[in-house]
Amino acid sequence: MKKYASEIPSVESNLYHSLSTEDVLSHFRSSHRGLSTDEAFRRLTQYGPNLITKEKGIPLWHKFAVNLTNIFAILLWAAAALSFATDSNESGIAIVAVIIINAVFSFVQEYRAERAIAALQSLLPIEAKVRRNGETIKVPAADLVPGDILILEEGDNISADGRLIEEFDLRTNNSTLTGESEPVRKTAEPVACEGLTLTQMPNLVFAGTTVASGTSEAVVFATGMSTTFGQIAHVTQSVKAEASPLQIQFGSISKTVTLLSLLIGVVFFLIGRFIAHLNLHECAIFAIGIVIANVPEGLLPTLSLALASAAKRLASRHALVKKLSAVETLGSTTVICTDKTGTLTQNEMTVTGLWVSGRDLQVSGIGYEPTGEVLEGGSPVAEDLEDDIQWLVRVASLCNNARLLEPEPDKPQWRILGDSTEGALLVAAIKAGFNSKHELNRWSCVTQLPFDSRRKLMSVIYQVEDASTGVPPFTRAAFTKGAPKEVLSLCTHLLVAGEARVMTEEDRAAAIKQNDRYAGVGLRVLAMAFRLLPGNLQEHTIELVEKQLTFIGLIAMQDPPRPEVFEAVGRAQSAGIRVVMVTGDYGLTAVSIASKIGILSNNSPRIITGSDLDAMDGDTLGKTLSSSCEIIFSRVAPEHKLRIVETFRSLGEIVAVTGDGVNDAPALKRADIGVAMGQSGTDVAKEASTMILTNDNFASIIAAVEEGRAVYDNIRKFVTYIFAHLAAEAAPYAMFALFNLPLPLTPLQILAIDLGTETLPALALGIERPEPDVMQRPPRPRGERLLNRATLLRGYFYLGLLSSVGVMFGYFWQLTRCGWYWGVTGNDPLFAPGSLFQRQAATMVFLGIVIMQVANVFACRTERASVFSIGILSNPLIIVGIIFELAFAAIAIYVPFFQNLLGTAPVGWESWLVLFAFTPLVFGGEEARKAMMRTSGKHTRLTGPLDSKERGNERRHDI
Repeated sequence: MKKYASEIPSVESNLYHSLSTEDVLSHFRSSHRGLSTDEAFRRLTQYGPNLITKEKGIPLWHKFAVNLTNIFAILLWAAAALSFATDSNESGIAIVAVIIINAVFSFVQEYRAERAIAALQSLLPIEAKVRRNGETIKVPAADLVPGDILILEEGDNISADGRLIEEFDLRTNNSTLTGESEPVRKTAEPVACEGLTLTQMPNLVFAGTTVASGTSEAVVFATGMSTTFGQIAHVTQSVKAEASPLQIQFGSISKTVTLLSLLIGVVFFLIGRFIAHLNLHECAIFAIGIVIANVPEGLLPTLSLALASAAKRLASRHALVKKLSAVETLGSTTVICTDKTGTLTQNEMTVTGLWVSGRDLQVSGIGYEPTGEVLEGGSPVAEDLEDDIQWLVRVASLCNNARLLEPEPDKPQWRILGDSTEGALLVAAIKAGFNSKHELNRWSCVTQLPFDSRRKLMSVIYQVEDASTGVPPFTRAAFTKGAPKEVLSLCTHLLVAGEARVMTEEDRAAAIKQNDRYAGVGLRVLAMAFRLLPGNLQEHTIELVEKQLTFIGLIAMQDPPRPEVFEAVGRAQSAGIRVVMVTGDYGLTAVSIASKIGILSNNSPRIITGSDLDAMDGDTLGKTLSSSCEIIFSRVAPEHKLRIVETFRSLGEIVAVTGDGVNDAPALKRADIGVAMGQSGTDVAKEASTMILTNDNFASIIAAVEEGRAVYDNIRKFVTYIFAHLAAEAAPYAMFALFNLPLPLTPLQILAIDLGTETLPALALGIERPEPDVMQRPPRPRGERLLNRATLLRGYFYLGLLSSVGVMFGYFWQLTRCGWYWGVTGNDPLFAPGSLFQRQAATMVFLGIVIMQVANVFACRTERASVFSIGILSNPLIIVGIIFELAFAAIAIYVPFFQNLLGTAPVGWESWLVLFAFTPLVFGGEEARKAMMRTSGKHTRLTGPLDSKERGNERRHDI
């Protein structure tokens, strides 16, 4: 390994815990300003990327072998064995070739699907926040090097092993290393812990663990395979993938088709032997043909193609799925539990109003101006509000973990590093003329009491370093911000014109009234307070610090709804999906936003708070959620969100839930579809989810539901298409067996149809885009089968029988042209197997099935909508598939080699015209059926969210 002058001296990692902060920094030749960019690059070259080497997965040969032994392949192996046993060697060889070709094709499709999802996974950024050159920046986690100063906040994944040098109430979840899920308290102090393992050291953090709460800074001492997690990486890579619900259904379909094939094969073997009195050889050929005709060889590769195509389309619509099976699950979603900020709104917070000393001030682009009047019960308006405003923005700026990044040549706009709400507070402080950098020279940070979703506030303790603040030097003060009612409950004093006085109940009522006014128009409101701490306070705990506060005022922020959300909510409700807002925000704010975007049809919903949920038992909550009343959940804690999701699922709903915080992880995991925010979401939330929104936009969830429904529809279209030709292949065999007609079809011709002519058109159905009415239907029931009665009837009997009419007409038309009449059997020398007339008649059956499938592939492109509504030429792969299908059929009929191989014979152009004349029967008959369904009122547009009973009624009509 190449050596550099900056190489870090070797020290056992189990000694880092005993070093002081300065010794640790000195050892790594780093500082509180972090490494320089050049030094970080040199160390990255020296130590390599911060990556865990993956263990070898399932060998490719094993994956290929699985495709040779699935249930369809086994069925074909049996048919091949039967062919060899009856001296039909050509058929046996052809069937084996088909097995191998199908295995190769399936393997390629599955491999491409895996590569596609791997490519989508690579779009998920894994970043770490570090300090370099004195600036806090985000870098790819793979670029972390020993000596980096790693900045950690609640919800972050820890990407490398580090020694803490600063922490504020830090707790980490080390369950990936220790198996214990309880968060562990951490310290930055040097410790001498004898008898403890490395992972139990209280001042070390480790790669693969997460920050449960608090903030901290740590010096990286190990990366990549040198980390503790890297040394036991095989533990995290040993989990086997479970079968998805769709894969389980495919297994069920495979068994059903297999049993159906065997049953039909046996039945027709017996008919041929004991009714038609065929010899054993003919009966064997007959049975082999029936079995092969019922094997949908392209079913498995079509599944992979449909899921992978949908995943790619979702990525273009700002939704990344972490596993392909999630795409299908999305389509059956019945309830979406969504938070508000950033998902339904733009997450572009702008401070619009301040409320201090009983006066409402409007914040403009360059400053602020009074717009309101003195509120009833409020304090008189001071002539000069500057002191109060400066205290308000001081607390807003210093009780803050965000940073404003100044414009750069390639990035001309101000940017926020951190939470958008805290960034908005910094911008408001600048408008008020507050210099936060100058203020930080007058106040030094002592410690932090991080935000907690339960108490809904945070505090930062500072020590005064400059007498110009108006506060005696070395005095410590707690700056607190949070939800107005929670902050007000901790306040005993009120700041008026720069002076603190005792807060009265009228003062408190005035503040709450103003909070409600702000919230009533959809503004988010934070309260600011402070407290000068007594000199004898030794510990800075929540209980000792957050009390006897002095209330300063309120800051109101606007986060407008996303313009596209109103339409998305309407589409969700039209699709029978219930949208429920579950937010930690104030109830009136939530109601205002929900009304603006269409979640609520009236402004008087039932608002259920976290405390209300605590008072409800399971039965009461279940009855509430299953009722038709409109509900908004506000001021909820993470455990409440989890309980809401679990209750919905217990009612039989399929639930999608959004989340972005570390505490949302349980609800995201418990939901059928966990949706994390890609921009504002924490690493923990992203790991717990099954889908990530790269734009944090609710509309992307609805797009994902639409694609999920399309996937299920497309698989069903493929199944319908396959079953349509099975009947057309079985009907001639039935006539052959029952009436001793000339042989209408050979096993090799069936294989040529199944694997040659219709493969591309069938696959093209797997990538059809959603139908126009896909979001105007109710969600399908959780237990609905992919191969249900309606699909079987539509494909095998309705389309199959329509196709059989054209195929059998062509068969008899060709026979009669050759002099056949009823009573002439297949034993007649002119029509015996292998004769010219028999081969021409069989060619008409072969060509008839191909041409009827051309009509069927168009007919199957939609289930209810007219094909003309989506555009005949809107799927180019369909057109390519049809051209290939007809070209392949022509080659099979007119090329001598294939004539000898398949048993075909040339037919005239008029034969093609006769068969094409029946395509309007198939296509038109299906269009007529769809029109009848549309006019009968099935799946008409829903006008709003349905309750459970209504959704059940809708589903019972789903045919």
